[in-house]
Amino acid sequence: MTDSAPVVVLISVDPRASHRANEALRIGLGVAAGDNEVIVVLRADAVHLLDADTDELVDGDDIAKFRAALKELGIPFHVEARALPADADWNAEGHAIVPVTAERIAELVRRGRRFLVF
Repeated sequence: MTDSAPVVVLISVDPRASHRANEALRIGLGVAAGDNEVIVVLRADAVHLLDADTDELVDGDDIAKFRAALKELGIPFHVEARALPADADWNAEGHAIVPVTAERIAELVRRGRRFLVF
């Protein structure tokens, strides 16, 4: 990683209703594949990107591949704490999760040098 500020990928769109959540993960993974620190933030309904049942997600097969690649790269998901599902099946693959408040999300964005907002 370089010493420069991170690229922040902020996802709020519901992956059950839009392909944009998948595109956000795909682009974030592409940025991370270079020499860039990437911070992925899931807020609101975007937390469903970590649902165990990807059949309910638009582009679910691709989402499963992209989140597995992010896991392999050691990139955690910063998840809005108030949006964390109580569902026992959520995040069944054990992706690294960092619960964050709205205030912490704002701090992460301020730290960023580039932003992808979906």
